[in-house]
Amino acid sequence: MRKDLRSLLNNERAPVTQRLMIGRCARGRAQERAAARATPGHRERATRVLGFLLKCGGGGKLWGGSMFSWMGRQAGGRERSGGMDAVQTVTGGLRSLYQRKVLPLEEAYRFHEFHSPALEDADFENKPMILLVGQYSTGKTTFIRYLLEQDFPGMRIGPEPTTDSFIAVMYGETEGSTPGNALVVDPKKPFRKLSRFGNAFLNRFMCSQLPNQVLKSISIIDSPGILSGEKQRISRGYDFCQVLQWFAERVDRIILLFDAHKLDISDEFSEAIKAFRGQDDKIRVVLNKADQVDTQQLMRVYGALMWSLGKVINTPEVLRVYIGSFWAQPLQNTDNRRLFEAEAQDLFRDIQSLPQKAAVRKLNDLIKRARLAKVHAYIISYLKKEMPNMFGKENKKRELIYRLPEIYVQLQREYQISAGDFPEVKAMQEQLENYDFTKFHSLKPKLIEAVDNMLTNKISSLMGLISQEEMNMPTQMVQGGAFDGTTEGPFNQGYGEGAKEGADEEEWVVAKDKPVYDELFYTLSPINGKISGVNAKKEMVTSKLPNSVLGKIWKLADCDCDGMLDEEEFALAKHLIKIKLDGYELPNSLPPHLVPPSHRKSLPKAD
Repeated sequence: MRKDLRSLLNNERAPVTQRLMIGRCARGRAQERAAARATPGHRERATRVLGFLLKCGGGGKLWGGSMFSWMGRQAGGRERSGGMDAVQTVTGGLRSLYQRKVLPLEEAYRFHEFHSPALEDADFENKPMILLVGQYSTGKTTFIRYLLEQDFPGMRIGPEPTTDSFIAVMYGETEGSTPGNALVVDPKKPFRKLSRFGNAFLNRFMCSQLPNQVLKSISIIDSPGILSGEKQRISRGYDFCQVLQWFAERVDRIILLFDAHKLDISDEFSEAIKAFRGQDDKIRVVLNKADQVDTQQLMRVYGALMWSLGKVINTPEVLRVYIGSFWAQPLQNTDNRRLFEAEAQDLFRDIQSLPQKAAVRKLNDLIKRARLAKVHAYIISYLKKEMPNMFGKENKKRELIYRLPEIYVQLQREYQISAGDFPEVKAMQEQLENYDFTKFHSLKPKLIEAVDNMLTNKISSLMGLISQEEMNMPTQMVQGGAFDGTTEGPFNQGYGEGAKEGADEEEWVVAKDKPVYDELFYTLSPINGKISGVNAKKEMVTSKLPNSVLGKIWKLADCDCDGMLDEEEFALAKHLIKIKLDGYELPNSLPPHLVPPSHRKSLPKAD
């Protein structure tokens, strides 16, 4: 049948209409088959061939139009689908950039074997995570219990080393736990790459799930207490510092907990802190159990802690240290209660900001990873280039490893790279001992250009999406547990203090001190019940507050804006001065409860 149709189609004596009908039917079936297996490369080549045939004449008029209409439909379909596939979220954009730009460079130069495993979808989509690290019995598990206000599966609290496992405390509709071996095969959890640490670690790793409001926004990683001596290095059966480093690269916040009675940083704890190299911006320090010492002892303890941290963490900036007693028990020493409450609120605000800043953190981590991948590619390709083709390979390998610090300096000058982007020399030398340099790849400029283009152009488009997402997010995303106890009601920080004093009282709060203020008022020569700005200034400057602050107080106290103060306005000004001298901030606008009674009639009525 096909031969008959083909012969009829090629027979010039056959009627033209019959040949056209047969040709169209054959082309329709051919187009369907071609569309099913065509790739962009095939279509591009087909376009060039068809264009050539049309220029040359021939049979192009018979089938060229329909063929190009199919090509147009395919191209149009790609454009429309491309519009639908446009990045709508920061998470999707980061994942796409990593898979298309960074991952090929990492795979080409064995980045995952030297530094960090490849990122998966769960790494981009997971909630913000907090890693708690500290020596045993510093209150890590109790801190989690304090935040959640609820026990969680696997929780053990005691003065001895109790927590012997890494516990990922996450949200779940039903309360339960998942062992490590099952956890690392779950594609929805960001822990699959932990399988490389073996059964010794997986038997000491679990996920604790429970329906807690706090865990809807964040996840918390509880770590075993760091021991001293050989037990830390040998008894665990896995590389503890390597596990900490893996978590540090993926979490949003690292909280180091210290006990006010145990400030010594052991060699093992020091090694653990060094595993956080390059993650200094994520580290926060908590001085726990501070209520067990008095004010003088607390000052000495704080100074000793800062001195110890300065020897371990090599940063020019001073680390933020939160002081308090993070458990739901009465304070043993209440002298510093106000300090502890203020510090707790600062820490809560820092934790509550994590969901809002999660996209920025992931973007920052991707940029750091891309820069490290570039540097790693330069190092590996340089080693490959320096290797001989035939003899003396082992000697050359040893020489290159020994000269690695010099190679770093050479690459820094050649490619204009900062020294901080290079991996640690000693660790890199130890890893290179296990590799055959002749099997490394030479430098591939296209892969480097793709990463450079991402860092220069693509990242900027994501910054706009990040700003939009942050604007649409509520300021307080972490709710429930301890976060709700101090946000509403009379136990909110600052409730009934400073400018908020008297907010829930019927009587004007200034009235209790008004007799004293009235005596001063009448010594300033009032005229028609008011004193001028010059006379008011003489009294106000005795507070020794700067003119900028006194100017703000004058603006708040002069309710009728006539440039003079009556006795109620003067009393209000003195009250605001007292608020500032007591260490509180002044309001930007006068709260309704501070407005003098005689001036409340002039206030606009609420709808």
